[in-house]
Amino acid sequence: MTTDETPRWFKSSYSDNGGNCVEVAANLAAISGVVPIRDSKNPTGPTLTLPVNAFALFVADIKGQQQ
Repeated sequence: MTTDETPRWFKSSYSDNGGNCVEVAANLAAISGVVPIRDSKNPTGPTLTLPVNAFALFVADIKGQQQ
């Protein structure tokens, strides 16, 4: 990630399962073209950074599996 913008982490509004969640910093998508993802239980741990299009495909796939 090569931006001075600070990630603004958030969890899904569906995250009511006792803390087993992922957080995303979607505010960086337009600036840097990536979406950082992290484990909400370990906010200082490693971050997975996906290109915007890969993240969009991931979300679409998850939504498709819920139907």
